[in-house]
Amino acid sequence: MHRDLKPDHFLFVSKDEDAALKAIDFGLSVFYKPGDTFCELTGTPHYIAPEVLNRKYGLEADVWSAGVILYILLGGYCPFDAEDDTESFGKTFDQILKMPLDLESEPWPSISDGAKDLVLRMLDRDPKKRFTAHQVLCHPWIVGDGVAPVKPLESAVLSRLQRFSAMNKLKKMALRVIAENMSEEEIAGLKKLFKIFDTDNAGTITFDGLKKGLRKLGSNLMDSEIQALMEGADTDNNGTIDCNEFLAATLHLSKLEIEENLRNAFSFFDKDGNGNITIDDLSQVCTDFGLGDVRLDEMIKEINQNNVCSLDGQIDYSEFAAMMRTKEETS
Repeated sequence: MHRDLKPDHFLFVSKDEDAALKAIDFGLSVFYKPGDTFCELTGTPHYIAPEVLNRKYGLEADVWSAGVILYILLGGYCPFDAEDDTESFGKTFDQILKMPLDLESEPWPSISDGAKDLVLRMLDRDPKKRFTAHQVLCHPWIVGDGVAPVKPLESAVLSRLQRFSAMNKLKKMALRVIAENMSEEEIAGLKKLFKIFDTDNAGTITFDGLKKGLRKLGSNLMDSEIQALMEGADTDNNGTIDCNEFLAATLHLSKLEIEENLRNAFSFFDKDGNGNITIDDLSQVCTDFGLGDVRLDEMIKEINQNNVCSLDGQIDYSEFAAMMRTKEETS
């Protein structure tokens, strides 16, 4: 039993295209005989199986950890990622023990039924019902001879850009603040995705770069639709999408469920620290973001389009959080 399976513990033996992938770091591993049970709490918090938390587990725990890895590879985010302080993972552990698995949020609607079936079988909380390693390897999604489509990735990128375009200016700026405060580990995948569109390595995405990148991912949008996405993501209206704008536009919505992210973003906008975002605060923030042509009265009205804010010319934290968590309707 490895007992600490996670993406960090798999490395290619070389940079060759067909290089072998090997598991590393067997520091927590143990030899296992059928019927053995273990009680040590080991592993990395987000990948620990429920029975490990209950201090009675066997070989099935490695399959759970592999299932979490598969979920991340397919969905782009960790299934159990609660807001925890630096010394405790209690909330994450509660999610592992109790929270239903999310296979409804994007990009999961675009993921094949076979892939979702395997994820569910690997992340069954009952180790007796969970697939064994042999069953995983025999699953039709694993042994199938089909070629994996690029459509899910295209759908995920496209849906996120469309969602971002439908947001009001304050929410777009808030997502940028949140993205800029993410750890390198959290945004590494999105930065790699950015390079698909930054075709000339200039650090920005042009209309042609966005068009070529979407074509590479299988999109067949018209130029007018691509231009609309371009304008929606270009928050400073300079004609290109820089990396921070792209990160904000493609950040997964699960980040908006983390209270700390919303609190930090609100504090950024509440310049005078009085507990409200005022017209003066917005004016200063718009200047910071290079938005010199924004009519602030219209911006406030736009923020209130879903009736989550009062009309007193300022926004308190509860109104801000409600606005950030409201889902936009996209065509």
